[in-house]
Amino acid sequence: MSLKTSTSADGQTVTIEVKGKFDFNFVQDFRSAYSAIEGSIDTIIVDLRETEYMDSSALGMLLNMQKTLSGRVNNIKISNCKPQIKKILQISRFDKKFDID
Repeated sequence: MSLKTSTSADGQTVTIEVKGKFDFNFVQDFRSAYSAIEGSIDTIIVDLRETEYMDSSALGMLLNMQKTLSGRVNNIKISNCKPQIKKILQISRFDKKFDID
């Protein structure tokens, strides 16, 4: 499992890539990734392209991020979900809270 954060060339988009299992073991690292964001960021993308598994603590981490960044970030996207991850997000009605593709 690993976590990587990158910022676009124009400084408007921050991408957080989660690899492996997105679970309780990521709490501190995930919080640090979005807490370090400063300035005016338009979009945060949580890239789950290489995420194999997601549990309820990952859902909580996404909600905490949304709450923490409310008013500071215009859009939070969850992208590149594998079918099983997308299904978890839809069942949990996260498609009503986040832009998911």
